[in-house]
Amino acid sequence: MFVQNPNFPDNLDIRPSILNGVVRQGKDSERVFGVEAQEDAIRLYGIAGRVWEAAYALSAYVSPPSDWNFEPPFVSDAARIHSLTMIELGSGSGLVASGIIKTLEPRDLFIATDLPEVCPLLYQNICSVTDGNGVGVIRPLSWGNVEHVNALKTEFFSDSARGGPTHIICSDLVYFPELLAPLLRTLLSLSSLRPCTGNAMEIIFSYKIRSLAKESLFWSALGLWFKFEPVIVMRDGEEWRRFGSDSEDPTFIFVASRRANSYTWLVPDDDNDLLHGVGAHGTASRKGDETFESLLLMSLDEGEVFP
Repeated sequence: MFVQNPNFPDNLDIRPSILNGVVRQGKDSERVFGVEAQEDAIRLYGIAGRVWEAAYALSAYVSPPSDWNFEPPFVSDAARIHSLTMIELGSGSGLVASGIIKTLEPRDLFIATDLPEVCPLLYQNICSVTDGNGVGVIRPLSWGNVEHVNALKTEFFSDSARGGPTHIICSDLVYFPELLAPLLRTLLSLSSLRPCTGNAMEIIFSYKIRSLAKESLFWSALGLWFKFEPVIVMRDGEEWRRFGSDSEDPTFIFVASRRANSYTWLVPDDDNDLLHGVGAHGTASRKGDETFESLLLMSLDEGEVFP
């Protein structure tokens, strides 16, 4: 049976994005992630070759201007006491990955992942802007692929030294309906690699709304298994506000953590069941979480408009 490459959907017609001035990547950013570089990457890698808008928001969260304060911060002071192990899903061209790698210490580890056919692009771009500092590695990870998850577990988490990933990074991944269940399934698998005791693993989502009708089901299902909250920002002494609320297009950054009691719940094999809450709360009934809906209502009260 033919399976279409998700990076080359029918009638693909995309243009490069413009590198956001807030992103503090250094002099190599334009050469590696600018318009011309994206044009070349889109021809070869399709959707994965473009820098998507939510990546700029996440990059600003990782390395903000000096007069910006975030709550919660990208990595807390308490978390930095220990070594960090981050896994990014759907790393694409590597803009977010390269920015994070530059902030890490030699003891830390960043695993950038994407489909096997996208890994050459990741390797090329990350090595170009991070000087191959050894903190970052590239590995294949197709969402929902048990073999890929097990390979990561064997290579990086087979002993207790690292104790599982400390962070999972997700930038602009919620879009194609057919990929939502595999994405959630992968998040559940990776979060199970870290014991539920001690410092909880965090998932950081950067998300631009494109079609609420298609995307809200993911957040409804996610909230059953993970608690999540939006990141807020204070710029240059202004009042705190949700980060992304003043963007041209509605954008959110969420920080999520696994619900402690969810580790004993049975994850259903059927994707449709997973998206409709079967197995969550230890029951086979269909259900959903209202966290995302509540956040949208709060944003509407503040004057935001959603597509």
